[in-house]
Amino acid sequence: MTAHVLMLSSSRQGSEPYLEHARALIFAHLGDIRDLLFVPYAAVTQSYDAYVDAVATALPECNVTGLHTFDDPVSAINKAKKNNQAIVVGGGNTFHLLSSLYSNALIVPMKHAIADGTPYVGWSAGSNICGQSIRTTNDMPIIEPPSFDALDIVPFQLNPHYTDYQPPGHNGETRDQRLAEFTTLNPTTPVVAIREGTALKLSGGTLTLEDGRSHKKDEHDGFIFLGDEKKPLNAGADLTHLI
Repeated sequence: MTAHVLMLSSSRQGSEPYLEHARALIFAHLGDIRDLLFVPYAAVTQSYDAYVDAVATALPECNVTGLHTFDDPVSAINKAKKNNQAIVVGGGNTFHLLSSLYSNALIVPMKHAIADGTPYVGWSAGSNICGQSIRTTNDMPIIEPPSFDALDIVPFQLNPHYTDYQPPGHNGETRDQRLAEFTTLNPTTPVVAIREGTALKLSGGTLTLEDGRSHKKDEHDGFIFLGDEKKPLNAGADLTHLI
């Protein structure tokens, strides 16, 4: 089997309702699957139950079950494909998400499940963990996971919520400057940065950049940072060469 993975940059596009822009992408990706095994571990300031409820409200066509409700979450992940479920991982704090996956011994089972063809949908932090590591997350390291190594579903780094906007008078580093710090120290590792409302889709051994936005600004949809180069990407781009 090959991986069937949707990596959404964000849960919202602009001021649209929660997951509104992503619905078409999610349902196209899921096919006839409507049972979702939701991993809420990126949540910190809201309860896991509340997070599950938010996703269930945004996707009323689906049956959403929180992984935290299982006494044996490893078994639940292992049985997802047999139960015709997709694994869905929401956004929040990437460090907390990864730490929780390690503490529940879920890294290897999730890798195996995804490699075996269990459909996967992630957004924000849930997408970030699909890369080699979480070293290009935008989040604050509020907790220290045993390792920054992530699921390594795609052999590069992700940067969701990418923006090149710099507020007037703001003197902190821009996103480009922070990503340049990574590529300076890791010149052979690509970073794929995608704007809110877009997604990477890995299916059938092909990787593409998808666009779930109802309108587009006059801007590129993403970029590949590699070494000292920044290559623009637009929706529909075939990125299979990166895998």
